[in-house]
Amino acid sequence: MSSIKNLYIKFDQFELDIPELILPDKGVTAIVGSSGSGKTTFLQTLIGLHQPKNWRWTYKGEILSELSISERRLGVVFQSYDLFPHLTAEDNILLILKARSSEKNYDENKKQLEQFKKVLNLDSCWGTLADKLSGGEKQRVALLRALVSNPRILLLDEPFSALDADLRFEARQMLKKVVGQLDIPVYLVTHDKEDVEFLAQHVVRINNGKIVK
Repeated sequence: MSSIKNLYIKFDQFELDIPELILPDKGVTAIVGSSGSGKTTFLQTLIGLHQPKNWRWTYKGEILSELSISERRLGVVFQSYDLFPHLTAEDNILLILKARSSEKNYDENKKQLEQFKKVLNLDSCWGTLADKLSGGEKQRVALLRALVSNPRILLLDEPFSALDADLRFEARQMLKKVVGQLDIPVYLVTHDKEDVEFLAQHVVRINNGKIVK
């Protein structure tokens, strides 16, 4: 299980206050709430972009809150995807693969990359510059980039919000297929009920910076 304790952050008039939260270590957990409820701030804190005092995040016996961003080994897909526009889809992926792989596990990680590349149907746009990719292609490249970092947890921040209705349906199906092959927990930040109904096995609700039932 993933245990979070004493998470408190204050920004101007907003407070994120989570005394204790237990998250499953399997399946998809949806972090839901209206705009401004604190769900993205919560996710950013897990990543390490915010540094609250005296909080503790423990996962499988390791205290992640005490580690640097890179040491936490989290795969992240942001709402904006954050691809390098001047690089091809392939180069965006290989950049992360090389940075996160040791000499010992590079070949194994490259083999896994090829497997997920096929599942995500990226062959046709592999050599395309990121700023020329469609919204759906960018989303799939960003997901593959997160996966090749060999993450211990996958974090998704509104990953379908930039897609139209038809592409969202297709993207949900593809993500469900990918998640079914993973042995790591997935935390999905969303305000879309269809994301929750189609993908999530667990739900955490945030309202005004607090966990609600």
